[in-house]
Amino acid sequence: CGRGPGGCRGGRTDMALRCAASLAAGRQPRGPRREGTVRWSSAAKASAVKINEKASREKILTLESMNPQVKAVEYAVRGPIVLKAGEIEKELRKGIKKPFTEVIKANIGDAHAMGQRPITFLRQVVALCTYPNLLDSPSFPEDAKKRARRILQGCGGNSLGSYTASQGINCIREDVASYIERRDGGVPADPDNIYLTTGASDGISAILKILISGGGKSRTGVMIPIPQYPLYSAVISELDAIQVNYYLDEENCWALNVNELRRALNEAKAYCNPKVLCIINPGNPTGQVQNRKCIEDVIHFAWEEKLFLLADEVYQDNVYSEGCQFHSFKKILYEMGPEYCNNVELASFHSTSKGYMGECGYRGGYMEVINLHPEIKGQLVKLLSVRLCPPVSGQAAMDIVVNPPVPGEESYAQFIKEKESVLNNLAKKAKLTEDMFNKIPGVHCNPLQGAMYAFPRIFIPSKAIEEAKAHKMAPDMFYCMKLLEETGICVVPGSGFGQREGTYHFRMTILPPVEKLKILLEKVKDFHIKFLEKYA
Repeated sequence: CGRGPGGCRGGRTDMALRCAASLAAGRQPRGPRREGTVRWSSAAKASAVKINEKASREKILTLESMNPQVKAVEYAVRGPIVLKAGEIEKELRKGIKKPFTEVIKANIGDAHAMGQRPITFLRQVVALCTYPNLLDSPSFPEDAKKRARRILQGCGGNSLGSYTASQGINCIREDVASYIERRDGGVPADPDNIYLTTGASDGISAILKILISGGGKSRTGVMIPIPQYPLYSAVISELDAIQVNYYLDEENCWALNVNELRRALNEAKAYCNPKVLCIINPGNPTGQVQNRKCIEDVIHFAWEEKLFLLADEVYQDNVYSEGCQFHSFKKILYEMGPEYCNNVELASFHSTSKGYMGECGYRGGYMEVINLHPEIKGQLVKLLSVRLCPPVSGQAAMDIVVNPPVPGEESYAQFIKEKESVLNNLAKKAKLTEDMFNKIPGVHCNPLQGAMYAFPRIFIPSKAIEEAKAHKMAPDMFYCMKLLEETGICVVPGSGFGQREGTYHFRMTILPPVEKLKILLEKVKDFHIKFLEKYA
């Protein structure tokens, strides 16, 4: 290697590189051992720094080079206000004094995080599936063991740790189909049309992915309600589709009006090809429950205009107001006769995350897709196969939602008691929230007919609007940020969901325990009154 008295020919370069590493690590570099003080010439130091700079090249992935569609994605439910809430929580843990002792995260429908207890039977079955040795334990009821054994028999190696078919475990899809038939009064459901998903969000994204095509004026337009759940606008942005807004009627309890659908569709035809209509029922963030006549009108409109229907029905168990009832789009579609039920393409979605279960973390869900072209069915399965399969524990949890204990089984009494307790409690909190908001000057809240959120309209004085503009914030973002900083309450500004120009709202979950919810609402009341006084 050309060794001489001074070592390798590359010795100086190696030494410079070691020096660069030392400088980068903040250590004083060591030179060759000599008698007396070790010194580095300024030239040697400059050489080391130069080599280090060369080693640190420009990043391949930057904000300028990244996928612009991903950069365009916004998801208000976990947006800037939630990041600020996280910062405040860290400050509280460090002992920094605030006008409050905790952050109340009322921004998201995360039931268990808010203190709701899990449904015992569901957790028992998932525990048995996860650790089958428990099947020999007398601590677990036989009806739970029966379901666990059936699920495990559908898993490779009788283990929840194995991959499943991309469409999901067959026996669970059969249970979903049976559930739909019971729910819809005997309307047939085919397990082959059932796709188990990673929460409802996964199914919605997959269907939109396969629907969107074209360019320019032929690019797919997706009609979504305003206010909407931000998943829809986020996926539309990610897929570079065209968002077509139709507005819910706030003056009429957030009703869906077909004339508004027609206005939005006709205007959109000038710049895109609208072919998807999304419905959220019960509504998120607005909490309305659509009546049968409204659903019939929407189905007729979709049939007439040749639109693919997406029915987001994850809150189907969450209906509170007297006179309101959940009607599935699938059921009404079949009852409208063969002309509709044999032709309208419909994907409907459900989840373990909402309802009385609140099992968000399992990421369990399903979609039923009917009247799909046979060749497209194969393409959908291919697309889903890329992610291999949904979480198997989530599939097991979904099975218990659709196959719960029935009268005569030993777990039925406890199950029905827990289920009714959760739903009755939510109904009580929905009414409490509506009543307390409507007592606050400058706040109006429509009846919370269903789901698990309030979406009150708030009056923001012009002086506050000007200050918000000075801070480059939407007025309701400014309001919500002030609310967080002064009370510790984290809610989501209405601008993150969409709203009519000149109106302002925020979304707040009703999930906190009743006593905590009362305190929260009182704090909002006090804050709002002071806010109006300050900016009047």
